[in-house]
Amino acid sequence: MLLNDDEEARQLRQLLDRLTDDAAHNQAVMARCAERELALLTADGLAQLLVRLTVGMQASFGLRQVRLALFDPYGVVRDLIASLGMAPTDVPGLRLLDHGGQIPPALLFATVPLLGDWRHADHAWLFDPGLRSVAVLPLRRSDGLVGFLGLGSAEGGRFTAHHATDFLARLGTIAAVCLENAVNRERLRLTSVTDALTGLFNRRYLNQRLHEEVARALRHAEPLTCLFIDADHFKQINDRHGHAAGDRVLASLGGYLRGQLRTSDTATRYGGEEFALVLPQTDRGNARQLAERIRAGVSARAVELERGERVRVTVSIGLSSLPNPPLPDVAATASYLLAQADAAVYAAKRAGRDRVFDALDL
Repeated sequence: MLLNDDEEARQLRQLLDRLTDDAAHNQAVMARCAERELALLTADGLAQLLVRLTVGMQASFGLRQVRLALFDPYGVVRDLIASLGMAPTDVPGLRLLDHGGQIPPALLFATVPLLGDWRHADHAWLFDPGLRSVAVLPLRRSDGLVGFLGLGSAEGGRFTAHHATDFLARLGTIAAVCLENAVNRERLRLTSVTDALTGLFNRRYLNQRLHEEVARALRHAEPLTCLFIDADHFKQINDRHGHAAGDRVLASLGGYLRGQLRTSDTATRYGGEEFALVLPQTDRGNARQLAERIRAGVSARAVELERGERVRVTVSIGLSSLPNPPLPDVAATASYLLAQADAAVYAAKRAGRDRVFDALDL
């Protein structure tokens, strides 16, 4: 069918308008991607990077939802986040995946961003309802798939299959590289503040974290409690069974303590057979209940040694809380907490061991 000059001109104008709109769209996407890339590359640590990948991305692109799903089958990222005094839920839009079973199989092999209309069967695993179009960016490194960055819009034509994906693919690559680098840096930092035997934080980390928690508690008028835990008659275990057995008991005790705490709590090996726990937003009554639960749980357990022998250990626990009225500064308050808990644990030992003693009773 032949077109007259007016019809041909109209179609050419429509084509030109569409190309112009696409060019403008791609230019806008490129600008936003460049801004986000710079923000990711300059992020100061893992916590800030996660926020910039979620909250920052949502604000920058003007999206209804942004979701970051990371594979974390061994809990490495979860532990790193906890070491920063956070929980995964503190980062809006972050989801840690134990495995890929809930993900549509086709996505596991995706190498480029997938754009299109929202479909429940394909996208409900990552996004909440209320979207019309989405872009799912696979985050890949040389050793495999790291996770996915999901961009969700309430606009039906925001992400469509005919849009260019080069800019989004580049953004996904930079995000994956930044995540890998941030995780590696945090793991290195964590090694320097972790006790190799028990897997708990060390005394150096305790001093830093306690000052942070004291400052936060004083600023928000919240309770803060410290527990000092000492293994009873530990020297007898070393003398009777050897130092390897003693190490096994301490490692078991450290693992047990870690399992009793919330993500916001901090468990540290203070030195030798002594442990210190920092419990934010915990009053004396709840701290006392936790201490009694720990004491009873430890005494009921038996640690199996290498040759099949089983040894039991009990603990003495000292408890201290923020002074009222507060001391002049954060450093003095932190020192007071440790000193009071330490004095309380020795009072518990003098009173017969295997018991909890509150510094208020000194």
